[in-house]
Amino acid sequence: MAETIPLVDLRAQYQPLKEEILSAIGDVLDGMELFLGENVQNFEAEFAERCGVQYAIGVGSGTEALHLALLACGIGPGDEVITVSHTFIATVEAIWLTGAVPILVDIDPHTYTIDVDQIEGKITSKTKAIIPVHLYGQPADMDPILAIARRHRLFVVEDACQAHGAEYKGRRTGSLGDVGCFSFYLSKNLGAYGEAGMCVTSELELARRLRMLRNHGSEAKYHHSALGVNARLDEIQAAILRVKLRRLDQWNEARRRNAHLYNELLKGIPVAIPGEAEYARHVYHLYVIRTPRREDLKVFLRDRGIATGIHYPIPIHLQVAWRDVNYRTESLPVTERYAAEVLSLPMYPELNTEQIEYIAEAIHAFFLK
Repeated sequence: MAETIPLVDLRAQYQPLKEEILSAIGDVLDGMELFLGENVQNFEAEFAERCGVQYAIGVGSGTEALHLALLACGIGPGDEVITVSHTFIATVEAIWLTGAVPILVDIDPHTYTIDVDQIEGKITSKTKAIIPVHLYGQPADMDPILAIARRHRLFVVEDACQAHGAEYKGRRTGSLGDVGCFSFYLSKNLGAYGEAGMCVTSELELARRLRMLRNHGSEAKYHHSALGVNARLDEIQAAILRVKLRRLDQWNEARRRNAHLYNELLKGIPVAIPGEAEYARHVYHLYVIRTPRREDLKVFLRDRGIATGIHYPIPIHLQVAWRDVNYRTESLPVTERYAAEVLSLPMYPELNTEQIEYIAEAIHAFFLK
């Protein structure tokens, strides 16, 4: 196959929507209501309904969603928040930005999400919240997490930035904890053309605080009840996301079909393929395999026009930036092993059968050589 298969093909998604997207952007510019206008309000209502919650609060990015969610829960200096090291750094950045200390635990070897059995042993008198990360589109095991949180009176802030439309026992991610946080970064299952994010909750007081914090701590113009930030969702991005939200379920089904085809075609090859937990409806933001021969396989696929990615090559507790946290984390063996082995294959709704077959054939060829 002469053409290059990208890790994500944004153009393939944009072309069928081009006229509708440009029309939505044009309407915003014609009206010149550029922030917290009709599109933001309507998108918040539509996304809240989709998640099965009462309120949605649009913000500027997934990182801001996580940061403001913690602030709205009253997390601050001296507090501790439990989460994982195998995640994008924004999860831990959000904790650090509040002045709290991230406490990192290992991941479950089958789901790649937080190892529930390790949470309770990390709880101290300073612990105030747990952030389960729904990684790669796979929900964390929420029932035991919520039970632990209830016993210890902790907040649960879901990092659902990679799990738009994923389900846990029939309930949408984001609706299970106190606050759910989403990123609409351009490559996500529901992606803006730039940066955007969302907090969702069914708690009225949390929703009120989130709306205030995203807008300089203001509920009425020039009246500031708290020190907030400028984290407002952009009106143009909201207009784009409203167009795309109507296709999210269809796109997620296409991702699931593609993942199942990968699974069939990769049988018998010495790679670990992603599993789907019994409780979950995985939406495959990423399709991640594992092999100790990752670097050689990555080069082999690149030479055949197949792009790949690594999510994530260096665990948070081994990053240079972690030294600033000034908190010693013991070895996390599953996280460290997986970080050396994970490889993301091309995954997007428009990926076709011929392309997946070509990728699988190339992987077969690598292990036969």
